[in-house]
Amino acid sequence: MSTLLVRNAGLLVTMDDAQREIPGGGLFIRNGWIEQAGPSETLPTDADEILDLEGHILLPGLINTHHHLYQTLTRVVPAAQDADLFQWLKTLYPIWARMGPEDMRLSTQLGLAELALSGCTTTCDHHYIFPNGCRLDDQIEAARVVGLRLHASRGSMSLGESKGGLPPDEVVEEEDAILEDTQRVIDQYHDPHPGAMTRIVVAPCSPFSVTPDLMRESAALARAAGVQLHTHLAETLDEEIFCLEQFGERPLAYAERLDWTGEDVWFAHGVHINADEVGRMASTGVGVAHCPSSNMRLASGIAPVRRYLAQGVKVGLGVDGSASNDSSHMLAEVRQAMLISRLGAAVAPDIDGPSPLLTARQALTLATRGGAAVLGREDIGSLEAGKCADFISIRLERLEYAGGLHDPVAALVFCSPVTVDYSYVHGRPVIRQGHMETVDLGPLVEAHNRAARRLVDGEA
Repeated sequence: MSTLLVRNAGLLVTMDDAQREIPGGGLFIRNGWIEQAGPSETLPTDADEILDLEGHILLPGLINTHHHLYQTLTRVVPAAQDADLFQWLKTLYPIWARMGPEDMRLSTQLGLAELALSGCTTTCDHHYIFPNGCRLDDQIEAARVVGLRLHASRGSMSLGESKGGLPPDEVVEEEDAILEDTQRVIDQYHDPHPGAMTRIVVAPCSPFSVTPDLMRESAALARAAGVQLHTHLAETLDEEIFCLEQFGERPLAYAERLDWTGEDVWFAHGVHINADEVGRMASTGVGVAHCPSSNMRLASGIAPVRRYLAQGVKVGLGVDGSASNDSSHMLAEVRQAMLISRLGAAVAPDIDGPSPLLTARQALTLATRGGAAVLGREDIGSLEAGKCADFISIRLERLEYAGGLHDPVAALVFCSPVTVDYSYVHGRPVIRQGHMETVDLGPLVEAHNRAARRLVDGEA
């Protein structure tokens, strides 16, 4: 039995149903679970570990619902800097084809460290390329060292260029092998229990890189195993044109026809979704990973987030791949979500309807409770009794927030994104006083940069 007392926070932001914001608040935690959350004077006075957070804002760990950790190895590749999605992919596929298991390990740990420092405690990673002996196991084992919760997606690509798909044939897999390995990693790694650190997601890559048969069979496999389904959908107009030409229907209708609908499904991006489609998603419980930085970077468009929220669609945030965002910063993504929604209200009001501007607190909700809902988790996303002790804190007396402390919650979102001072996952420290506790960043960055140079320079 171990206990942790977190006390005297400048402001405790619970993100619970009551949306409590408690000056001088704290948490009492036992074996990784929150037993009490409230004013510090109402909590026990003794514990195995006591963390005093005077002058800090204390809030739930942020939840990232869509990422490609391996892409940290190919940030700002010159030929891909000014490309739209399809050209960007065609430029990078040959580089990614050179990856090996050690590259997966390095990119996983580096990306997770960056996420952790930006406030993330749970992430989903959509990994869909497995060259040169790479396995999802490489990522899962590397992630355990860092200490974040991981929803590891066994992604896939099976529709190569020779069969009308976008990826080159050298990076696709046979569909029987995909399904067999997906079942293997579910059996070996998926933990359905509350507090799980590792879960498996079934995640064919996109309409232009897998066949309809694989989409349908993946849905059946996932439901038989009781795991979630994830894919890219309605990200760009190019994808919409591809679906209309190849399947005779828009992306969402294509997905619906293949049994990709329901509470266990969420799509990455969901940019080009019309008002009728939003209603269909809401009625069936489909969720969305909103990736504002990537959508801007690749000129994909503005997702109808305010319309999603107004109609009850589950929405979380995703930093997306670190080569289509070039960052893995969750607080930055919260800020971008708020800002791009406001831009959309000004320049394209027909996309999102007349609903009010997205507020700072709503944007934070996307990254906490929204992300938990998208990932199908009832044990994270808020700080209250019975939830996992996943929390972060940020010192308020700092340059970036000067002049803004009359509303510390809004300062987190409106002001420049910062790194966190403390991060605990299930009651275990990942970051203390701004420093990673679980990995040595210096050697990791050095090894990661060597791997990135090797891949981009074309070495095997």
